[in-house]
Amino acid sequence: MKTVVVGISGGVDSAVSAYLLKQQGYNVIGLFMVNWEEDDEDGVCTSKLDYEDVKRVCSAIGIPYYTVNYSKQYYDKVFTYFLEQYKKGNTPNPDVLCNREVKFGPFLDFAKKIGADYIATGHYAKKEEKDGEYYLLKAHDKNKDQSYFLNQLSQDQLKYVLFPLADIDKPKVREIAEKLDFSNAHKKDSTGICFIGERNFRKFLKNFLPAKPGDMKTLDGKVVGKHEGVMYYTLGQRRGLGIGGKSDGNGERWFVVDKDVKNNILYVSQGEGEELFSSGLVSGKFNFIPHRPKDDEFDCYAKFRYRQPDQKVHVKIVDEHIEVTFYERQRAVTPGQYVVLYDGETCLGGGEIEKVIK
Repeated sequence: MKTVVVGISGGVDSAVSAYLLKQQGYNVIGLFMVNWEEDDEDGVCTSKLDYEDVKRVCSAIGIPYYTVNYSKQYYDKVFTYFLEQYKKGNTPNPDVLCNREVKFGPFLDFAKKIGADYIATGHYAKKEEKDGEYYLLKAHDKNKDQSYFLNQLSQDQLKYVLFPLADIDKPKVREIAEKLDFSNAHKKDSTGICFIGERNFRKFLKNFLPAKPGDMKTLDGKVVGKHEGVMYYTLGQRRGLGIGGKSDGNGERWFVVDKDVKNNILYVSQGEGEELFSSGLVSGKFNFIPHRPKDDEFDCYAKFRYRQPDQKVHVKIVDEHIEVTFYERQRAVTPGQYVVLYDGETCLGGGEIEKVIK
């Protein structure tokens, strides 16, 4: 009997994943990862609440479960980088790093140490093997597909992972949980920062990156307000600017269009102007799945943020970098986020957006 260690988060997806694997005849072990120990804004330790759900679900399924603490690994490899990116004025995606560095890093090492054959997660994604290589594909449920967040996985990580929800829609997952009377059957999906959860984001960041107020300007240099610190804002943002009711504007919504970290200036503009749109990008240290393509130039499709419809692009590989040209200009493509390439259902890999070409 093959042994699989399932990352149990306390959510319904990982719970149903564990149940399905046991039904398929695997020897299933649950593993709850503690990666952030700070209480939330209401003084509640969310990991403790999640662990209560883990205990109830694993008992209901009839599988053993363990807890490991990866807080140091998370802080050193994910959260520190997350803060460094914000200091630079970028908007990082910690979920992608979290998968590579924690969920498929120390987690996989733990599974191998105890002699497990596989690890499994509640991600909505699919894996296929062909000629000894492992491919990452979109899940059947396109509304929940999470292949975007898995774009940094290596061949060794993909080799050992199972995705039990590859061919199941989210409503079916909840239906299974309801029939089994799982305590978390109706628990809402987790959002917010990976492992940290939902927060007042600006307030949370201020605990680590002190506020540095400065001018909020239009692109022609007119001061229209004050910002709390350029790192707290992202390109395309329109909420929380505090300048919506200015009498000398044109009545349209204000948007963040650029950030000057060096001079501490936040640039804004009214309306969906050209300032928010770009024609291409550059990404460094691109992770190809399963390997670098034979051709240095090709057409494919891309996402620049989660849940975005696939966009047709032209890709040129230059050393470890790729240059991506858009067939249609794209709105608010943001340094620090990831560009993820697709050929139909197949994820070709991803890389961090380093530069946006206007």
